[in-house]
Amino acid sequence: MKAKIFGAAIAAVASTGAMAADLPAKKAPPAMPMAVSPWDFDIGAGLTTDYIFRGVSQSNHSLSVNAHAELKYNFNDTFQGYVGIAGNSIKLTKFDPSPSMELDVYGGIRATFGKFSLDVGGWGYLYPGLQTPTANLIFPTQIHFWEAYAKLGYAITDTVNVGANYFYTPSFLNTGAWGQYVAGTVKVGLPADFAISGEFGRQFFGTTNAAHFSYKMPDYNYWNVGLSYTWKMVTFDVRYHDTNLTPFKCFQITGPTDTVVGTRSNYCDRRFVGSVSFAITGKDVAGLPGAVVAKY
Repeated sequence: MKAKIFGAAIAAVASTGAMAADLPAKKAPPAMPMAVSPWDFDIGAGLTTDYIFRGVSQSNHSLSVNAHAELKYNFNDTFQGYVGIAGNSIKLTKFDPSPSMELDVYGGIRATFGKFSLDVGGWGYLYPGLQTPTANLIFPTQIHFWEAYAKLGYAITDTVNVGANYFYTPSFLNTGAWGQYVAGTVKVGLPADFAISGEFGRQFFGTTNAAHFSYKMPDYNYWNVGLSYTWKMVTFDVRYHDTNLTPFKCFQITGPTDTVVGTRSNYCDRRFVGSVSFAITGKDVAGLPGAVVAKY
């Protein structure tokens, strides 16, 4: 009899424990949603064997270092505003005076509509430290200038992107000659973080002012194609650049580069250029160990 009572007591305890385990646990309070800041940034630097701008060497076919910093603000999922500053070491001629630095300031609005992207803005090219002697035939005036631009992109697939770019300046290198540049671009992502990309463009020019001898600057074609590899935040790039400019027509754009009285320039020659660069964004910093994401 005692055994039966003891067994019943054990069964009752076991049953009570099972029912307690089946009861729903007390829910923890919901976690505070983490707000994502609309601000972002992009900071980077690089080294290239030749600073090429639309097929024309800006560094006397020599090494050039560069750096940039960009601040971004996401208005919503579609529109982003940005301002930035960039610098490149340059040498526009083998003869002095030549600026040693190109300082760029820029800003604009980017928009994304599904697979389409649009980027509209302005870009200023500044050359600090360049003097303006009246007898200087290479740069008789300051050469600061600005361009307005519009860039349209379309993602055909996750790895294939095409684009169309347009740039306009009322006075290229402050020569009084207007300039327009139109180009098409393509980029194809490859396995193992490789990519191949290229560009084909046409540069159009107007006529320079009297201080620059009032001549029609030559229009020309420019193209490049290259292979890149990205490892984390570092990108390696090898690229071929070329134009259809003759040495004399190149001289009409660059001025003398080899001799003061020469009428030829090799700054538009075909070139293979190697580059290495890195860039870090706000997302990269947020992903680092110990990074703090602010709440607001």
